[in-house]
Amino acid sequence: MFAPEFEYHRANTVAEAIDLLSSNPGAKVMAGGHSLIPLLKLRLARPGVVVDIGGVAEMKGITIADGNIRIGALTTHWEIESSSQVAEANSLLAEAAGGIGDTQVRNRGTIGGNLSHADPASDWGTVLTALNATLEIRGPGGATRTASPTDFIVGPLTTTLGETEILTAVNVPVLAANQRAEYAKMAHPASGYAVVGAAVVVNVDGHTCTGASLAVGGAVPAPVRLTSVENALTGKELTFENIEAATAQADNDLGGEILGDFFASAEYRRAMAAVETKHALFHATEVAHH
Repeated sequence: MFAPEFEYHRANTVAEAIDLLSSNPGAKVMAGGHSLIPLLKLRLARPGVVVDIGGVAEMKGITIADGNIRIGALTTHWEIESSSQVAEANSLLAEAAGGIGDTQVRNRGTIGGNLSHADPASDWGTVLTALNATLEIRGPGGATRTASPTDFIVGPLTTTLGETEILTAVNVPVLAANQRAEYAKMAHPASGYAVVGAAVVVNVDGHTCTGASLAVGGAVPAPVRLTSVENALTGKELTFENIEAATAQADNDLGGEILGDFFASAEYRRAMAAVETKHALFHATEVAHH
């Protein structure tokens, strides 16, 4: 199916893009196009105006300084995956980027577009939640604000991004020497999307967990922190038995709305949330492999 007709504008700066959004109510932003173009062709989106921000240079690139990785929202998955600096500073970022879609998707899709589209099965929301990332957002008049991934993504294809706001960058802490991180997902065989995905960051002292940040996506409308599992792990020796006991509590944090479809039922996704969390913890801590 062909997309409906729309006006096309190409912005060269963030300020220009925000002005175009402000003067064209209902306009949609296009970055890499991997989210918006399919919606247009399926006629699930019918904007009168599309603002292309793909050429905005200030929203591209990766900078690492003072324990922080700043990733421009227009940085592609491939650029994150292939950056040796990112791999050294935070291996989980490179790992997650390399598992998104296929080569074509990774070459065109952007981290900001992925987050703004807010597909529950996307990897970035889950991974960035576990990594305690901060999102930079710009609005009219130079207004700026920040948000956590869980404040930003509130449901399927739904964010707190205003109609005249643009997500401009993602900030992620560099992993400390005592931190171990991993992402495990049950991937859809065709798309690579996460039927269920779990991201873990574990602080270790010897063989003991001194703190943890865990998140699950795919099974729920928006990424969720597994605080019950985090609390159960903290202060415990990282053994097979302790990890298995802690991850059994994942269901406490998932809430009552579990996604289900023809590929995987809600009951199956609920069960797999604990399984994928356990797999990620086993790999991150090198307690066991599967």
